[in-house]
Amino acid sequence: MPSESVHDWLDAHAEALDADSGKAKEVLPRLAAAGLFRLGVPRELGGEGGIGDAIEAIAGVAERSLAAAFTFWGHRAFIEYVVQSPNAVLRERWLPRLLDGTVAGATGLSNAMKYLGGIESLGVRATTHGEGGGWLLEGAVPWCTNLRAPEFVAAVAVAREDGPPLIVALPSGRAGFKRSADLDLIALRGSNTASLRIDSVVIDASDLIHADGTQFLPQARPAFLGLQCGLSIGLARVALDAASQRSGAGREVLGAEIDAQRQALREATDALKAGLGSLGLLAQPVELFKLRLALADIVQHAVQLELQASGGRAYHRDQALSFARHWREAAFIPIVTPSVTQLQGELRKHEARLRAAA
Repeated sequence: MPSESVHDWLDAHAEALDADSGKAKEVLPRLAAAGLFRLGVPRELGGEGGIGDAIEAIAGVAERSLAAAFTFWGHRAFIEYVVQSPNAVLRERWLPRLLDGTVAGATGLSNAMKYLGGIESLGVRATTHGEGGGWLLEGAVPWCTNLRAPEFVAAVAVAREDGPPLIVALPSGRAGFKRSADLDLIALRGSNTASLRIDSVVIDASDLIHADGTQFLPQARPAFLGLQCGLSIGLARVALDAASQRSGAGREVLGAEIDAQRQALREATDALKAGLGSLGLLAQPVELFKLRLALADIVQHAVQLELQASGGRAYHRDQALSFARHWREAAFIPIVTPSVTQLQGELRKHEARLRAAA
C-alpha cells in the first residue's frame, strides 16, 4: 500500500489533479519513491510481492485520486509489458528507469485491445526499412496516458503486411514521434493524457516488446485488465465508505444496500486476485471480462449510494465533500478501454459461440 506521505499528498492535491495539469509532474516520482512500481515485478528483476499487491496499491491510490491511479496503472502496465517481453535488450534499457520513475511508461495499447476483439483496425502501420531488418512507422494513437515530460516511452501496436502485428516501445526523443497537447478532458486532467503522431519513425529489433502481437496481447491482457480493475476497486471503496459515514439523518435505510455492495466488492476483488495469481484468468478471459464488468457496476452503485447518503450537501460547492469528483471519476470507469460496451459485446459473441456449439 502507499506510504503515509503519499496518502497525505494525494489527499491534499486530489482536486487539483482532477481539474488541471499543474501537479501532474509530481505523481510519478512520488509513487516511485514509495516503491509502488516494484510491486508484482519478479524479485530477480528488482521487484517484490505479487500481482495482488500491485492491484491493491493502485486501489489505494484510486481511493484518493483516480487521476493519480490512472497514471499509476498506465505506468505499471507498461512495466508489465517489459517484464513479459522476450527482448532482454529492451528490458535492460528501460526497466531500471521505469521502476525508479525517471522515465514514464505509457500503455498505448487501447487500440490493440480493440483490435484483438475484432472491433477496430490498428492505427499505426509498418513497412520494411533499410537492409538491417528495421521498419518505418506511420500513424497515430488518439489516446495515451502518462506521457510525462521530459521523457516517456510508449507501447504501440503496429500492423504490417508481411506478418503479425508488432508491439513496439517508442521513446519520446525519436525523430518523427510527437505528442499533442493534453486532451481537454472533463476530469483526470493531471494524468498527462494526450494523443501521439507517428510520422516516418524508424525502429529496429531492439525496440520490439514482441514480434507477434497476436501472441503477446492475449498473454498481457490479464495483467492489463487486472491492474486496471484497481481503479474500480479503490473508487468503489471510498464511495461506500463515504456513504456509510453520511447515512444518518433518516438515511439508515441505505445500510443494507451499502453492506451488500461491500460484500460484492470483496468477492469480486478476491476472485480477481486469486484468478490472476493462479493464472486461471489467462486461460479464461471471459471470466476476467465478467469481473471487470461486475466491478464497474459496483462503482456506479457505490457513487449513487454516496449521493443518496450525502443528500443535498453533495450539490453544494461550498461543502468539503468529494462527491462531485467521485461522480466525474465514476463516469470514466465504463469507458476506459476495454469499455463496458466492448466487454458486453465480447460476452455476447462468447454466448453465441456456445449456442452454436450446442
